[in-house]
Amino acid sequence: MSQEICVVVGAGPGVGLAVAKRFGREGFKVALVARKQETLDGCVAEMKQAGTETLGFAADASDFASLKNAFAQIKAQLGDPTVLVYNAAVLKSGVPSELASEDLINNFVVNVAGALISAQQVIPAMKAKKQGTILFTGGGLALYPSPQYASLAIGKAGIRNLAYSLGAELEPDNIQVATVTIAGMVQPGTHFDPDLIAETYWQLHQQPANQKQREVVYK
Repeated sequence: MSQEICVVVGAGPGVGLAVAKRFGREGFKVALVARKQETLDGCVAEMKQAGTETLGFAADASDFASLKNAFAQIKAQLGDPTVLVYNAAVLKSGVPSELASEDLINNFVVNVAGALISAQQVIPAMKAKKQGTILFTGGGLALYPSPQYASLAIGKAGIRNLAYSLGAELEPDNIQVATVTIAGMVQPGTHFDPDLIAETYWQLHQQPANQKQREVVYK
């Protein structure tokens, strides 16, 4: 069994748990990070039932100290992460003309800044080892903004930009950084089934050094 470690920030029913299961099937140890303890407990139990060594860490992606503490615990209990998947987001509707600036800023903290903080917790060890994978869950709103979800669209555009800029910076260190831009509504039993989408994350992790993509648009 591999001793590699996959961390999923924003774990929950859907893409986060599906990705965790996909890496778990490959022998990864898994660390799940979620805001609600109830959600976290359910996901950890499901992972363990599937036979994957899994630990849960409660943290709020909008609270940087909380995030940093979670990663410190992960490193202490499991070791340095091999793969980071950032799946947290604030899914609130609202048109731009009525969007409060405070809400935009607070949502951006979770949608983008939390991803950067999480990545910064794993980059030093990845650089030292000259390997690692950082994957962000993006969305079709980054490419086709909807006025009904203005804040989320701005956030998904931001995380897409972060993936490209961080990926270019870390490419010389053989660290894969990419985003899965999910251009549709995630729903089991459809083309946008979480288990099908999770396969894309695994494929991005597996890409050879000379074939690494910054983005896969899942549509």
